[in-house]
Order: sequence, then structure tokens, then C-alpha cells
Amino acid sequence: MVILQQGDYVWLDLKTGREFDVPVGAVVKLCDSGQIQVLDDEGREHWISPQNATNIKPIHPTSIHGVEDMIRLGDLNEAGILRNLLIRYNERVIYTYTGSILVAVNPYQLLPIYTPDQIRLYTNRKIGEMPPHIFAIADNCYFNMKRNNKDQCCIISGESGAGKTESTKLILQFLAAISGQHSWIEQQVLEATPILEAFGNAKTIRNDNSSRFGKYIDIHFNKRGAIEGAKIEQYLLEKSRVCRQAHDERNYHVFYCMLRGMAPEMKAKLGLGRATDYSYLTMGNCTECDGRDDLSDYSSILSAMKVLMFTETESCEISKLLASILHMGNLRFEARTYDNLDACVVVRSPDLVTAASLMEVEPKDVMVCLTTRTLITRGESVTTPLSVEQGLDVRDAFVKGIYGRLFVWIVEKINAAIYRPPSCESGIIRRSIGLLDIFGFENFVVNSFEQLCINFANENLQQFFVRHVFKLEQEEYNLEDISWQHIEFTDNQDALDMIANKPMNIISLIDEESKFPKGTDATMLYKLNSQHKLNSNYMPPKNSYETQFGIQHFAGMVHYESRGFLEKNRDSLHTDIIQLVHSSKNKFIKQIFQADVAMGVETRKRSPTLSSQFKRSLEMLMRTLSVCQPFFVRCIKPNELKKPMLFDRELCIRQLRYSGMMETIRIRRAGYPIRYSFAEFVDRFRVLMPGVKPAHIQADLRGTCMQIVSAQLGKHEDWQIGKTKIFLKDHHDMQLEIERDKAITDKVILIQKVARGLKARTNFLRLRSAVIFIQKVWRGYRSRKNYQIMKSGFIRLQAVCRSRKFYRNYRITRHRITLLQARCRGFLIRQAFGRRLRAVLTIQAYTRGMIARRLCQRLRAERQHRLEAERQRLAEEELLRNQMTIRRAKAEAERKHQERLNQLAQQQEEREREEKEESRRKKELLEQMEREKEQPVDHSDMVDRMFGFLGDSGPLPNKDGQGPAGFEDLEKTPRGEEAEEVLNEAPPLPDEDEEDLSEYKFSKFAATYFQGVSTHTYIRRPLKQPLLFHEDEGDQLAALAVWITVLRFMGDLPEPKYQMVINDGSEKIPVMTKIYETLGKRTYKRELQELQVEGEVSSTDTQKRNSVRHKLVSLTLKRKSKITEEVTRRLTEGSDYVLQGNSMLEDRPTSNLEKLHFIIGNGILRPALRSEALLQSKTKLNTDDKSVESFNIGDMIYFIDTQEKS
Repeated sequence: MVILQQGDYVWLDLKTGREFDVPVGAVVKLCDSGQIQVLDDEGREHWISPQNATNIKPIHPTSIHGVEDMIRLGDLNEAGILRNLLIRYNERVIYTYTGSILVAVNPYQLLPIYTPDQIRLYTNRKIGEMPPHIFAIADNCYFNMKRNNKDQCCIISGESGAGKTESTKLILQFLAAISGQHSWIEQQVLEATPILEAFGNAKTIRNDNSSRFGKYIDIHFNKRGAIEGAKIEQYLLEKSRVCRQAHDERNYHVFYCMLRGMAPEMKAKLGLGRATDYSYLTMGNCTECDGRDDLSDYSSILSAMKVLMFTETESCEISKLLASILHMGNLRFEARTYDNLDACVVVRSPDLVTAASLMEVEPKDVMVCLTTRTLITRGESVTTPLSVEQGLDVRDAFVKGIYGRLFVWIVEKINAAIYRPPSCESGIIRRSIGLLDIFGFENFVVNSFEQLCINFANENLQQFFVRHVFKLEQEEYNLEDISWQHIEFTDNQDALDMIANKPMNIISLIDEESKFPKGTDATMLYKLNSQHKLNSNYMPPKNSYETQFGIQHFAGMVHYESRGFLEKNRDSLHTDIIQLVHSSKNKFIKQIFQADVAMGVETRKRSPTLSSQFKRSLEMLMRTLSVCQPFFVRCIKPNELKKPMLFDRELCIRQLRYSGMMETIRIRRAGYPIRYSFAEFVDRFRVLMPGVKPAHIQADLRGTCMQIVSAQLGKHEDWQIGKTKIFLKDHHDMQLEIERDKAITDKVILIQKVARGLKARTNFLRLRSAVIFIQKVWRGYRSRKNYQIMKSGFIRLQAVCRSRKFYRNYRITRHRITLLQARCRGFLIRQAFGRRLRAVLTIQAYTRGMIARRLCQRLRAERQHRLEAERQRLAEEELLRNQMTIRRAKAEAERKHQERLNQLAQQQEEREREEKEESRRKKELLEQMEREKEQPVDHSDMVDRMFGFLGDSGPLPNKDGQGPAGFEDLEKTPRGEEAEEVLNEAPPLPDEDEEDLSEYKFSKFAATYFQGVSTHTYIRRPLKQPLLFHEDEGDQLAALAVWITVLRFMGDLPEPKYQMVINDGSEKIPVMTKIYETLGKRTYKRELQELQVEGEVSSTDTQKRNSVRHKLVSLTLKRKSKITEEVTRRLTEGSDYVLQGNSMLEDRPTSNLEKLHFIIGNGILRPALRSEALLQSKTKLNTDDKSVESFNIGDMIYFIDTQEKS
């Protein structure tokens, strides 16, 4: 009796009697209440009385938490294997070893175990060093190929939906990653998978991405281990899926991807719509597949086609054929009767016309081909009508023929891109790794000819597995006289013999009946029953009315529906379809049907059947696999619902049982999977024993092998030596490899040490000779340098002596020349003085003559005036005598004469005074010009002189004074209709010979040079940054202040809400003087420097000093400002007050004249801002509201700019 305690793990045998029922693991929860309460692995509770505890057995410790290699299981039975997989699956560990065989359970979810880091972890690692993984199998395939120089293959088997296709893709990705080249050919090999999946995979009941064809990918490697090419073989595409699908299944992926991802223009060109519009895509009532994105998949297909050198024309032709297939599926037939014969016609529809146009044939030819059949008898052709059912069969056969041949062409196209023929050079060996991803074992409700071929292929793979794991291994043990206990295993050779090997097998009977013109499915079934009814692996129909027969496969009994067997096996197209293809103008469809068109009618009758072709391909595949070292990956499907974390025990135990996993574990545990010939073992591991010679010069290889293995593994370990080979366990081989790596590493280190010593000595000698040479050159250089120093010293001494001698001679000569110069200069000065004296005397003489002449002229003029006055006096006196007495007339004439003389005297004095004043003014002007040249320019005085005519600002805005001469029209603001006429008046057109300025638009200039998001349009809010880029920070802040002033000048921004009166006498200071004091460039630069210094000194005030408002306040207000402390506090500390410009314009409302002074003053003092101000006024002019103020600002800035430049 088993004594149990709480927490013990036990096996619970429920004995339900079902075929695939095994004991389940459980844990004891309660055992002291008279009954035993256990909780099994599925979460169900069981109460068992101690009397009925015979169905409880303790679990071996290795089965409690699971093991990575099931060979180490203590409970070596089906229950232990199943529980081990269940425990690891619940922990999201899907891989488990059985020796070197990998068992993979489909997780139905994406796990984070396939990253580049994982690839690096599993690179160049032996099986067992790391946890089980598909990457470990791929890595061992690769490095065994490089180490043993032998081709490898990886056979991935399992039911449909077990994850074979995904495992194949993961191995491909790993091989491409570790080959180390990352070349174009590797990318091409990887990109072949999306295309083959799109055209060869479909959603079935059991699998959302089921492979409906088999493929063998042979990857070729060069001697460096880099991928240099690949070749793909395809087997038995399920063409019938194009025409019909079972419930909840889809057609091939490519149709749905094309309809979702194709561009609307291309779909319109091909006449395509949605997937629900086509009967070929809706037979299974399923057009969507959860977990698949048809839109992104179509993009992947197109990109993969580009990588694999598909041209645009070829891709377009493929789409046209796929679209024609969909349109053909929508054709409708109507029954007719002609001459008492059943006939049919194709209902005219847009689908018929579209399909015919895509295939580039006539619609009537398509109708004739689908509704009639032409028979040739004795050289004459006879046309017979077809019934509706026959017409549908012809259409489906035509469609299947198109798709099947298109798929074959695509595979050949891919091979043309990725296959590289072997080089003809001798000595170059190319090795390969083959990946077999073939359809899994299938058993549906209705199984047809395709399922027979698929299961026949799986029977061959199972036999290869059995032969490799069991038969060959046990035969080799017997041949080598190894102590071995024979293990019974399930052999499916009898089923293979019945299907394809022995005479009168099922395949040969089906082929024979297909070749008879009158052969039918019923006659075929009759021959099968009569030939194999006594075979234990064959199950005949229960009665003569049934059309099903059964075959006992390694995975169970499968019943096949015989109807349609012969038609599918013939896989032929009748003459009318071939003639229709031949008449097409489409070169692509002719190309894929090239072999059929080339065959004559008689030749086509002798074309091989589908089963014979498949059998021949399968035999070639088996021969290829037999010369490779195989690795096996057994994929297990955990449930039929395709849901993650759901483990169906009966389904999994059935797969484990028919795959022979139990026998595999036994033979792997008892057997010796690692074996070497004596020569191979000695050559590989002789480094472990010093003094062992190579194998080809030894006589007793067996004894040498025993010495090596005894020394490294011990005599009592479980290893054996046969007649020609030595047999080891997996862990023995791993131990030997580790020791070999250590020994080789030690030898390599020794070789490196000696090589490095030799290299160091060589380098030392080379350095020594180089140093001696350098010393020789240096000593020569130093001697030459000393010689040059001595030489230059003597030359300098000679120069000093010579210079002293020359200096004495120079002083004597200089003294003599000085005396000569003194006398010459005296002579020249006296001679020049004489000339100048004579010149002065001449000038004085001429000047005195000129003065005398002028005086003479003035005296003459005065005398003339006096004579003229005297004549006038005499004339007046004579005239007055007639009017009055002579005395009075003389007195009156004398009085007027004296007046004229006084007037002449006054005019003379006035002229003299004006001449003196003019000479004085000219003298003062010259003196003033001399003084101004010596004094610096005062910009304030210049501004005041230029804009002094504007006068002082008044209390009312827009009443600031009278405009200067030339600007009077700007003071007259037009109103009403007159204003509209002024604004709407078009500018004068330029002359024809002027330059065309239409391309120089302000909007184009703004888009090119404005900063940020600023445009040429006018905005009524402050700017975040200037329109143009300014290097100086002061220019940037001044530009923002100018824009705010422009907004207020235009009335688009309100004035400050409060006004503070500052009576400090600053009102009398001119506005431009204030501007110059607060906005000058030097002031900004000085303030910026002070801010930087203060920021370095005071760390506590950093945030405040860095704020924009504080910088603006500091830059716009000088520290010795005359405003009151209250204003300063409000500008620097006010939280609600946002300082956006100069403080002079922020503390009170300003008049338009002050604003204008501010804008124009910035334009004068800051030349960099003139373009900014012009552009700001231009943005205002760009609006419909073109006010006079905008013109005024722009004109004045432009005037200042041009005056400054001139």
C-alpha cells in the first residue's frame, strides 16, 4: 500500500477505457480525513477511498517539474512524456529534446524567444548546452556541415496546424543570420517565403496558414560557410482549393491580399471589387482570417517580388491571371436541349467579357470552349455539347490548370533568382542544408485524391524516420557486435508496400484505370477491393453502394471518397482548352502553358498521371534525404481550436503515439546516437593524449581509441567499441568535445606564445637596428649643427669687424657730406628766398594795382553818379523854373540832389557792411568746419535737426504739428468717396522698356526669408520672433517692440489701460534723444554684458535674470533712469503686466507722433532694423485696409535708408 502525504505528486489512472487515455498527474491535497483528495493537472478534484487507491502510483521526481531532455525521464511511459510536455507548455516553454530530436508544441501565440540576442546565444553551441530551441537544431545542422563536410537535412513533420511552416521560416532566418555575409542572396532566400505562402497556403479548419503544397528548400553554402544560393522543390499543390473550399475555409491567401492591397486604379483596370463578390472566394463563407493582415501581406508580396527580380510586367501579368480566375468563377450556365442532347450556354455577363479580355481571347471562343467538346476520330473532328455539370467541370479544370501552371512558373522564377550552379573548378566543394516542409497528415470528413497523396508522403517520411532511428541503428549495432537489447517499434512498411511498392499496389491500379478511356471511379474501386480486400491495412466498402475505402496509416484509419479520383489523377486539359490558350494574344499565358501547347493530341494522351509524377518526385526526395545527415523536428498540435494555452491530452497523446515518440525515447536512451569510425575518432580526439600519431600512420587504431576514451571517460562508463566504430552517448560526445576544445585551446595558447615571442624578438631586432641607425643620423646631424653654429659665429665676428671699419669710414664721410649739405642748403634757401621775395613783391604790386584800379573804378563810378546827379539837378532846376521862382526852383533841385547823394552814400555803406559781414561769416564757417572735423558726430543733434519741424507732442493724438515742405499732402486725409478713389486708384503701369517685376512678389520673398511660421499676411497680434533674422539680441528685442508700436499706430492693439505721470522734467527732452539713450546699440551691448556678469555672480537670481521680461526691462531701461521707483517696481515685478516693447511706450498712452518717432528712430539708430520696419509696413499694405499711416511709415524708413546710403 502506498503511503501518501499532503503535497505528494502521484499518477492517477481514471480507467475510462478510451483509446488515447493515459494516467494523469495529480497532487495530494488532503489525506487525513479517511479519503484522499487529489487535484489533477487539469484542475479537477478527485476523492478516492484508501480501498480504491490501487489506481494511484507515485510520480518519479524527474516528472514533477519536467526535464529538458525526455531521455532523462524516470517515468519512461506515455503519461510521463505527456505530462512533461504539459508542464513545459503551461510555463510557455514549447521546445523539448528527445536526444537530438526536437519536439515543438505550437503555442498559437508570438513568444519573445526569436530575437537577435537569442540567435547570438545559440550560435556555435552543442545540443544540451542551452535550453531546447529550434535555433539549436539549426545551429547544429550548420556546424555539423562545416565540421564533418557532409550535407545536412532537417525534416519537420507533424499534423496540419502543428507549426511546421513557422519552424521552417525560423531555421531559414537563423541560417541567414549566422552565415555572416548578410548578402543579397540571403535576402532573396528569405523573401521567397512570403511569395510561396501567398500562392500555396490557405486557411483551413485546423490551421490559419496551412501549407497546401510540399516544399524542400536546399540551401547551398560555400567552403567559408556563407550562403551562395538555394533551390526549391515543390510537391503536389492542392489545385482543387481554387474552385471549392469546405465550410469556414478560405481560398489561397493571394486572392484576398490582392483585393485588399491593390491600388484602386489597378483594381478598376482588372474589373475587381471585394472578396464577397466572387463565388470562388465565398464557398467556405469565410473571407476574413483573424491574425492575418491581408493589406500588409500584399505589400510584403510586392516587395518580395522586386527582391526576387520579378519585373513590373510579370507582376502585372500574374495579377491579370488571378483576376481572370475570379471572373471565370462568376460565370453562370443555363441548361439547353439540342437534338435531344443535354447542352448548356454561358450567360452573358461582364465577368465573361472581362475574363476574356484579361486572357486576350475572344468571349465567343471562351463560350464555345466551356460548352462544347471536340473529339477527333479517324482524322475527323466531332463537336458534342456539354451539360451544365460538364461545363462547370471544364471551367474548373481550366481554372485549376491556370493556377497550377502559374504556381510552377513562380517557383521556377524564384529558383532562377536564388540558384547558383556549382562551379566547374576542381577542388571546390559545395555543401547544403535541406529543409523539408511538407503537408502534415490529414484526415477530414471527406478525403479525396489529394489527401491520399499527402498521407502517402507522410508514410514515406515516417518510414524514413523509423528506418533512421530504429532499423538502421539496430542493424548497425548487430553488425558491430554491440551488446544491445532489441526494442520493438511500429513499422509502417506494410502500408507503404500496399500503397506504392508491391505489384498491383493502389497507386499503380489508379494509374492503370486512368489510362483506360472507359475507366471510371467505380471500376477503379472494384479493382482495389478485389486486389486488397484481404490486406489488414485496407478496409473495403461495407456494401456495393458505398464509394469509400479505408487505409490504415501509421496515424490511424483514413476513409477516402473514390469519386473524382481518376479525373484528378489524369490532371489533363482537353484539346479545346489548349486551342483556346494557343489562340490567345497574351504571351504570358502561352508561356506557362508552353509544354501543353507543344504536345500534340496523341502525345498528351500518354502524358504521365499526377500520382506517377508525385511518386517519382517523392522517390527523388527520399534519395536526397538518405545521403544527408538528418535532424528531426516533431511538431505537436496542442488543440483543434487554434487557441493559446489550451492542451488537449487525447489529441497530443495520439500524435505522440503514431509518431513513435515512446520507442524513440527508449532507443535514444538505450542506444548510442554518436558514433565515429576509428580513423575519424583518432584524428579528431588524438589531441587529448600527447604522442598519438595521425590515423593514417597507425596500425592499431582500435587500441588507440580505447586508450583515448578510457583516459577521458573512464572504463566503467556506458560506451562501447565495435568492429569498425566506437559508440558514445550524447553526453560522452559533449564531454569529449569540451576536453578537445580545452586541449586545442592550450595548444593554441602555446603556439601563440612561441609565435608572439618570435614576433617580439623580430620586432626587437628591427627596433635595435632602427635605433642604431637613428643614433648615427642624429650624431651626424648634431655635428653638422655644431659646425654650422661655429661657422655662423665666425661669420658674425667677421661682420662685426667689418661693420666697425665701415662705421668709422661712414662717420668721416657723413661729417664731410654734412658740411657740404649745409652749404648747399644755405645756397638753395637763399636762392629760394630771393625767388619768393621777388614773387611776393610782384604779388604785392599786382594786388596794389588791383586795389588801386578797383578804387579808381569806384571813384569813377562815384564821380559818374555825382555827375549824373548834377545833371539831374540842373534838369530839375530847369524844369522847376517854369513852375516856380528861380530861387525856389534852385533850392528844391538842391534838396533832391542832396537826397540822392545821401542815398548813394547809404548804398555805399551798405555794400561795405555786407562785404565785411560776408567775409566774417565765411571766416566763422571755416572755423566751425574745422572744429566739427575734430568733434565726434552727435546722432541726437542730427535727429533733432532732421525732425525738428515736427515740434513738441501735443495733448491730442494726430495733432502734432504741420508737415514739412513736400509732405503737405500726407496731412490731408481723404474721406468718403475721395478716400475710396485714392485707395482704389491703380498705380501707373511701367513703361515697356522697364524691367518686368511680376516675378518679384512679396509673398515669395516672405516664404523665402521670413522666420518660423510668419507669412506675408498682416496679423493683429504681437510677434513671437522678428520677421527677419538678427544676430544681435538687442536688434531682436527692438524689432518686437517696433511691431507692437506699429500695431498701436494702426489701432489694432489697445493702449495701456493706465497712465502714470512722471514730472521729472523729462517732457522737455526730445523724443529721439530718449530713444537714442534707451535703444542705442552700445546701451544694449553694455546691458547684456552686465546681465551676464550679474548672472555669474548671483546664482539665486538665475531664473529671474533669464526670463524674457526681465531681459527686456533691463535692456530698455537704463539703470540711471529718471522714472520713479513705482514704475520700476511695476515693470520688473508686476505679474499681470506683460512687457512687450520699450518702457517709454508701455508706461503711458503715446501719441501717433511719439510712435512715429519711435519707429523712425529705431530705423535711424539701427540700420539692421530698416528692412524689418519696411517689411512690417508691407504686411499691413498687403491687406485690404491700406491706410495712409502704412504709406507714411514705409516712405520715411525708405527715405532714411536711401539718405544714409547716399
